[in-house]
Amino acid sequence: MQVHTVSFDDFSCGEYYVLGVHSAIEEYRLAYLLNSYLGINLKRCNDDVDISIRSNKAFFPLYEYTDSNSEESWFLVSNLYKTNIKAENVGLFSENETRLYLIPEKKKVDFFLKLEGEITQTNIDKINEVINQIPEVITSYNIDTNKLKSKEFLIF
Repeated sequence: MQVHTVSFDDFSCGEYYVLGVHSAIEEYRLAYLLNSYLGINLKRCNDDVDISIRSNKAFFPLYEYTDSNSEESWFLVSNLYKTNIKAENVGLFSENETRLYLIPEKKKVDFFLKLEGEITQTNIDKINEVINQIPEVITSYNIDTNKLKSKEFLIF
């Protein structure tokens, strides 16, 4: 019987860029603001990004926009999933809040905006500039995906 090995490179979606966005607002509000400022149409996907992290299930809301003219795809995903877990011992604090991150090495990033397709660095810089003009956004910046340990979680 022949053995086949699958590597991470087999699933890569080609060239893509990831922007980290810092903002204290909810993901649906950020999607609305990005739509307004960038002239795109991010919509909530039917399925969330669901990942098992340390025997806990985490669900990260995913928004998608595909431009049929330029064949670009945009994905907005939250980096944080909060859940309350009941403690076994009854006391003053019977529930504990657990925080799970899509990309654990970037815990300070609130959202990731992934851009796929024929996008140039100049376009990324312009997009970043517009995002930084949104009053509810603290900052946004390019993230080097080659330095991410958990980049396989960014495959949608």
